[in-house]
Amino acid sequence: METKKYSSYAEIERDLEILKLEKEINYQKLVLSFQRIKESITPHSIVSGVFSSYKEYFSKSYPKILQSILPYIINWFINKKRGK
Repeated sequence: METKKYSSYAEIERDLEILKLEKEINYQKLVLSFQRIKESITPHSIVSGVFSSYKEYFSKSYPKILQSILPYIINWFINKKRGK
């Protein structure tokens, strides 16, 4: 890092003010990020996230589930009608 040479106290004060503002901006960004994380970790968002992932999984595998379960359901109805 290059050492900066100042010719007046006004330049030093200006750079210090810029650094102070940058520090405050970074602090506010950190606070905002923390608030967003805190809001995203509510029970409602967790449950909805879990259900949406299961919904997506079952919607893709629904035909496979039906193909594997359907013969058992048909046999159950046939056996129920015969009285077994």
